[in-house]
Amino acid sequence: MDYLTVTVTTSSEAVDAISAALMALSASGLAIDDAADMVGQPAAIAAQHQAAGAAVTGYFAPDADQTAIRAALTAKIAQLPDFGLARGAGTVTIRGGAEADWADNWKQYYQPLRVTRYLTIVPDWLDYRPAQAGEMVIRLDPDMAFGTGKHPTTAMMLQLLEATVRGGERMIDVGTGSGVLALAGRLLGVDSVLATDVDQVAVTNAEKNLALNPGVSGITVAANDLLTGITNQADLIVANILAEVLLPLIPQVPARLAPHGTVLLSGIFHDQLAAVEAALAASGLEVTTRLQRGDWFALSAARPTE
Repeated sequence: MDYLTVTVTTSSEAVDAISAALMALSASGLAIDDAADMVGQPAAIAAQHQAAGAAVTGYFAPDADQTAIRAALTAKIAQLPDFGLARGAGTVTIRGGAEADWADNWKQYYQPLRVTRYLTIVPDWLDYRPAQAGEMVIRLDPDMAFGTGKHPTTAMMLQLLEATVRGGERMIDVGTGSGVLALAGRLLGVDSVLATDVDQVAVTNAEKNLALNPGVSGITVAANDLLTGITNQADLIVANILAEVLLPLIPQVPARLAPHGTVLLSGIFHDQLAAVEAALAASGLEVTTRLQRGDWFALSAARPTE
């Protein structure tokens, strides 16, 4: 299957904002080539990447409206200085591309990544041995799914998971994508995980990633729309998806959350933070932890204690 690739050349500091804009326009996935990531890399490797600034590429269906995408991105680029972000080159390039290009791009940029104190994400095509006792390795082949650990929304969610899990919890991972949160939950001590995604492609990819981690069991993957139709309760509900999807999810959470349970939410761009926190409050949930990386936020929330 062919895909439409849309590349925005911008500044390193604007990567998060452009990434959010591409995902909001229904990009199936992202590839980021940021000169800032090449600092300290050998010259031969750095020479193959951006010399300055960043190129953020979104992958779209071949019949996507190119005119609308270009107009929306051009407007977003023009707004960057309003948020204190440099535009950089500020160019938008649209071209056709084969699905195989996605894997090739990720294999250039995706290296073992120590995300938290205990969790390291490793691409399946690379050899890697834990560097210290207690290090837990998650092997992934990201394919077309969003959630590889490199993006700050996923990294913050993994931080929150590590800080929250005590062992023995029942967990629901909404919008599982690559399955990375489900795998991390089990490695950290969660007893069982129901991992769901509305996109069957993501479900299939998550199942493949589970197979790359044969020592991890207790995870059920299923296609489902948010928490609709799910009747069992969970001690931990996690969702790393854009705020536009979190807002209809949040009212469903209280009925599915165990009395002393916790909900972890990420994928919240700064201009949606107030709306998400208001939705949590309206659903009787109180924010207990707020993490920020650049323009992105992640939240932990629970029912107020007596």
